Formats: sequence, C-alpha cells, structure tokens
Amino acid sequence: MNSASSPLKLSPVEGHRIWAETYDTDPNPLLFLEFRTVCERLGDLQDKLFLDACCGTGRWLVEARARGARVFGVDFCPEMLEIARSKPGLDGRLASADVRKLPVVDGFADIVMCAFSLGYVTLLAAVREIARAVRPGGSVFITDLHPKGHEAGWTRSFRRGRLRLEIASHVHAVESLIEAARGARLELRELVEPHFGEAEWEIFRLAGKEAIFDEASRIPAVLVTHWRRL
Repeated sequence: MNSASSPLKLSPVEGHRIWAETYDTDPNPLLFLEFRTVCERLGDLQDKLFLDACCGTGRWLVEARARGARVFGVDFCPEMLEIARSKPGLDGRLASADVRKLPVVDGFADIVMCAFSLGYVTLLAAVREIARAVRPGGSVFITDLHPKGHEAGWTRSFRRGRLRLEIASHVHAVESLIEAARGARLELRELVEPHFGEAEWEIFRLAGKEAIFDEASRIPAVLVTHWRRL
C-alpha cells in the first residue's frame, strides 16, 4: 500500500522475485488486517486438505498446518517458493504453477485460499480453476486489495533502499468477482470489507506511515470473500 512518490513499475513476476526476500518482514498493514479477518472465519481445519492457490512465502500454509490441516501450496514465483520451502513442514508440499492451471485433480481440496492475487491474473480463468480444485461443499476464501483502495490511489508496492517498486495489477470490481464466482458454481457465504483499526496502527508506525493512518482508515482496505462450492 503506497500512494506517494513516483514508483518504478514491474511485472508481477519481476516484482515478486525482488519482493520475496523481505515479504515476510516488511511492515504490511494490509496483510495483517486480512490475516486477522480471515482467521476469525476459517473454522475447524483439523485433517482438512488446505490448498493455497497463490501461496507466496507460505504464510497461510503455516497457519493452516498449525490448525491441523494437511497443506499444499502453488505459486508462480520461484523465489517465493524458496522462502516457503524453508518453513517447517512445507518442503515437498509445494508446486510451481499458475493459479489458472493448478496441478491438482478436480475436487482436490476441502478448502482453497487465494490471497491478494486475483489482481495479477485474468479473473474468469482463475476463479474457474479455483472452483475446480475444491470439492463440492468445500470452502473457498478469496481476498484482495479493496477496489476502494485503488480509487484512493493505493498501489501494490514495496521499497528497496530509496526505490519504491510497484507491481502492475488489474482492478476487478466486486460485482465482477461475484459474477465470475457464481458462474463457477461458488455460492457466496460472506463478504467482508474491513477497515484498518487499532491493531494496524503499530504497523503504520513501523512503516513510517502514521501520518496517513486516519485517512487510510476511512475506507475499506481489504476485500474478504468466503464461498461454498455447489
């Protein structure tokens, strides 16, 4: 999240390759807000098969495994997967692939997660593939930067020294996501549009962005959706 200064724009592949090294340690209030919002809704994961379709450095795989799930993660970025493999229990449970062509059989997972990734891909193809990968009656969680954030000038960006690097992305309207999901036989269970709160204040401070906290808190920051596969 950043709305000041001119960035150097990168493709999703280039951007995530550079970002991987510090992705887990950069102060990121969007990830924190999304994490606490989804954690309240995950439910019992004991012995469930949890697929993260865009797993990055494995943050959701670590959480799901800690809750007793069997996990499998997919990502397109080798550098992100390398970080994920270094985490306990994840080596051998990861694959390099695109969310639009997941290397799993139909109905593979009980739960599929796709976090902060649909803005990098074609919406219809990704949602159809996510729906294919989850069993009937299973759950899908899709999260992303809220379109209101895009309207306010927020970007998917991070810093390397004095450089601000921005990852190119699409803006998918909420209505477009709902239409794509319904077409893929996903039934909406819950749509949540959380704002930054007191829990994120310290992260803003660590990132040197406390001056924009009040303004940023006025609009929904993250879109969190929970679906059931019909």
